[in-house]
Amino acid sequence: MRVGYVRVSSEDQNVVRQLDGVSVEKVFTDKVSGKNAAERPALQQLLEFVREGDTVVVHSMDRLARNLDDLRKLVSELTSKQVKVEFVKESLMFTGDDSPMSMLLLNVMGSFAEFERSLIRERQAEGISLAKKRGAYKGRRKKLTAEQVSDLRARVAAGDPKTAIARYFGISRETVYNYANLKN
Repeated sequence: MRVGYVRVSSEDQNVVRQLDGVSVEKVFTDKVSGKNAAERPALQQLLEFVREGDTVVVHSMDRLARNLDDLRKLVSELTSKQVKVEFVKESLMFTGDDSPMSMLLLNVMGSFAEFERSLIRERQAEGISLAKKRGAYKGRRKKLTAEQVSDLRARVAAGDPKTAIARYFGISRETVYNYANLKN
């Protein structure tokens, strides 16, 4: 069975282009950051779903893993189950009994993907820094108004459960703690 894996970093990004025109029988899609493989539910489902003889098809290496260590680990985990891993963009396939040359390509191409991601983060940080100096960057918009923050803090002080407070305001528990611990 040919099984596709698609990952985009946010809900509003388009997943269609990644495996457009590629024949797959089932697709697992994550709409989350690729930073942590354990926090990608569709990837975990894919790892449980695939069986010996299947092929996992991914648009590119950076869609499967953000860094070389994770890439090697995932490819190794899949190929040890006799599952082939195909990267469309790089035109590479890994089967588990790969030659030293194909393992070199995995490492080199994975290193380039990791390096490219590092450059993107660096340019993003530089852009934010320049925008802050110009006064054009205000940061992320606050989730709650000042009135809501006061209400949140009063509920925390009254001993309301953090989970219930988070649900009421439509925020995470971590955000509840962040607002509750702010001094202003």
